[in-house]
Amino acid sequence: MGVTDPAGPVMDRDEVDRALARLGQEHEAIETSLLALQDHAGRRLLEGAELTGVTEERWTAAEEAITVLWACFDAYTAALRRAREIRSRRRWSSREDLVELTGLLRGEAVALAGPALPAGSGRLSESYTLTALVDRMNELYASSLDVVVAADAVWSALPARIDLLAAELHRTRGLAHSVGVRPGEHPAGDDLEGITATLTALRARVISDPLAYWTPAQGSSAPGGGRPDTTVYDREARALEDVRREIDAVLTVRQDAEERLIRLRDVLSRADRTLAEARTARGEVLAKIAATEVPVVSGPPTVLQEQLATAADHRRHARWHRLSPLLDSLERRAEDELLRARESLTAVTAPLAVRAELRGRLDAYRAKVARHGLAEDPLLIERYDAARRMLWSAPCDLRVAEQAVLRYQHAAAELLTAPKVPEHGPTDAREDEG
Repeated sequence: MGVTDPAGPVMDRDEVDRALARLGQEHEAIETSLLALQDHAGRRLLEGAELTGVTEERWTAAEEAITVLWACFDAYTAALRRAREIRSRRRWSSREDLVELTGLLRGEAVALAGPALPAGSGRLSESYTLTALVDRMNELYASSLDVVVAADAVWSALPARIDLLAAELHRTRGLAHSVGVRPGEHPAGDDLEGITATLTALRARVISDPLAYWTPAQGSSAPGGGRPDTTVYDREARALEDVRREIDAVLTVRQDAEERLIRLRDVLSRADRTLAEARTARGEVLAKIAATEVPVVSGPPTVLQEQLATAADHRRHARWHRLSPLLDSLERRAEDELLRARESLTAVTAPLAVRAELRGRLDAYRAKVARHGLAEDPLLIERYDAARRMLWSAPCDLRVAEQAVLRYQHAAAELLTAPKVPEHGPTDAREDEG
């Protein structure tokens, strides 16, 4: 839509012809825009829909604006037709014709009455210049088109996406029921019900009140500037994705439940065997090692075995939604139990490990002194025998045995580091005498 020239002095023939040419082009552009608005798919949808809320209010106002817009256009068309008729009277317009044309083209020559007047004006009629009339039509057109384009954009974007998400929701619900995820029995089942209710309400409101889901573009005055508000849809889509992952986890449990139960039994069995080994080792330590505090070995926790039996029962009765979290918990606790059993065995057998280390150290030093030809040294023999008796007797006092090994080490170290005295034979003695 365009804007005409302002009012001025009496126009000459050339000015009138140029103005009429511009007005003709402008009229054609306005008519094209109005017809496009009339045939817009969004407008047809708005006219046929049962609207509510903000859309009902704005469309009511937009319908009134469109009615006024056509009335303004009809008045504009009539003024243009009248001007053309005056100009076509004669080839060379008279002074009177030019004055009348100037009044039509530049003066307040277009009178509007009734519903075509601005709301709240309080007048029965009002006169406009063609320029002011075009400005008013531009305003009415922009506000009406904004409603139509925004509603059409929301209807084009959201219902189809909601329907696709609802179809995915239907498939997910069927899958959930197949693995026992139902409302009231599993949180994911409750979530599915909530998503279903929200999507149903969302679609109904989008259809009846699309403008409630329209976000205008900041700083834009163009009709239809903005985008559909998909906040609620996006939130429910994320919630459905979370539920779908939960269902996938349950399906995975159904596929490998037996294998996981077998692994659990094996881990718990190893933990039991390790604890039994620790109890046996504790008795051996108490019998063989003296003056040592040996930690008590606790028995296997019966609660894990009870929960394992419960898990097997869930599998037999296809209660996959209950089996999934139970297996996750059991696997963590079973590994913890095996680790505890191994730590108990390590703690119980620590004195035996100390004794073995002392034995190995004693034998290593004996081999070392033997390589240096000192194995027959009386002091070393005495201290070796003393340390060996302590380490190979039961019960063994580790503190006393360690001191005996240290005494043997020190004696061996002194002999190994002492300077050697050369031994001279008979030949060497005669050479010295000579």
